[in-house]
Amino acid sequence: MALWGGRFTQGPDQRFKDFNDSLKFDYRMAVEDLEGSKAWAQAICQAGVLSAEECSRLQAALDELLAEAQDNLAAIASAGDEDIHSYVERRLIEKVGDLGKKLHTGRSRNDQVALDLKLWCRKACEVILKSISDLERELIAVAKGHSEDIFPGYTHLQRAQPVTFGHWIMAYAQMFERDYQRLSNALELIKSSCPLGSAALAGTAYKIDRDALAKSLGFAAASPNSLDAVSDRDHVMELLSCASISMVHLSRLAEDLIIYNSGEARFVELSDTVTSGSSLMPQKKNPDALELIRGKCGRVVGALSGMLVTMKALPMAYDKDLQEDKERLFDAVDTWHDCLQMAALVFTDLRLNRHEALLAAKGGYSNATELADYLVARGVPFREAHGIVGRAVLFAIEKGKALEDLSVDDFQQFNPSIGGDVYEALELHHLINKRDVKGGTAPHQVQAEIKVLEQKLAARA
Repeated sequence: MALWGGRFTQGPDQRFKDFNDSLKFDYRMAVEDLEGSKAWAQAICQAGVLSAEECSRLQAALDELLAEAQDNLAAIASAGDEDIHSYVERRLIEKVGDLGKKLHTGRSRNDQVALDLKLWCRKACEVILKSISDLERELIAVAKGHSEDIFPGYTHLQRAQPVTFGHWIMAYAQMFERDYQRLSNALELIKSSCPLGSAALAGTAYKIDRDALAKSLGFAAASPNSLDAVSDRDHVMELLSCASISMVHLSRLAEDLIIYNSGEARFVELSDTVTSGSSLMPQKKNPDALELIRGKCGRVVGALSGMLVTMKALPMAYDKDLQEDKERLFDAVDTWHDCLQMAALVFTDLRLNRHEALLAAKGGYSNATELADYLVARGVPFREAHGIVGRAVLFAIEKGKALEDLSVDDFQQFNPSIGGDVYEALELHHLINKRDVKGGTAPHQVQAEIKVLEQKLAARA
């Protein structure tokens, strides 16, 4: 059933109908459309458009449709209607006859779809927030068991300074915590204003208490400008932005683990439950879950780029271009949600190869900075100490030795103040424990960081 057509003398070409219809994807907003319709029925009843009895009949029919949608949402996609609004109105008329035609009084599909999408985004935020918290809990569980295990730290993909494995994990936990806060802020903005009652663009002609209507739907207030309300898709762009940033974090995590799981590194081992084999090479164990997370990042970032381009030159009020917001939003949110859950699964049975990680941390002269600090403690200016250690490292490389394997005589040719106590300073656990400042890699600090994040997670429960 079309919601328009009075001024048309013929129906649409089937090719145009196929091109124009959106039920095949906006069926996902059926529950939200019905929730908005229930609130609108009550609002126009209070405005005198419906009698109490008519409102009651409409509400009962809408409740029936709501139960049907919740029971089998996907079935709506193939109903053949133009969009979700047409579907709901047709089904409502089937249930209550001509009374169903009264529901759209004072309302437009413009403010209707704006509401539906805001309600959908609001629910999506709540689902994703839980998934982010679940991932953080998995990260914390692994970090707790590895707050003292030495792990190679890198800059420029070159061994830099040793850290603990727990410290590395918590770096990603902090990224996801920012994702949680960023999405929480987006959710508050979504909940701040309700577009329903804006009608097509100029506002409804009926005496609707829009603030009361907004509050009945869980919003703080009615939107202050009807033109803006029907054309606003900031919440879509912001949700896609949150998704894109978070997917970048997930992709970086995946990349690190792919490298650390490789045969060349062997620092970690992934569970059989998140890996696959080769159809040709029986020895292979491929990190497919992580590679897919990394690959899907581009898909979500692409959705954000597409939405920004769609919006960049739209004239004021509603344009059909805005129909392009839903497919990319739905897909991006689904993808984000799946990747968060998959990342959590990866950490459920992730195993650290302590020996390999320790060997790597010892290599690459990662204790060179500690030798510079040793010299600074003996009155050598840091810039001068930096040069001394550089020459000592070059000497060690030429001899094929680690710094800690040089003799005191070897060290003293670079600076006579170096004594036998230098070996304790160069020991990796000493290096780790010295970084005992807030945010540092010392086990005490990692444990404190874990405790703070645990408290935040407990407050959400």
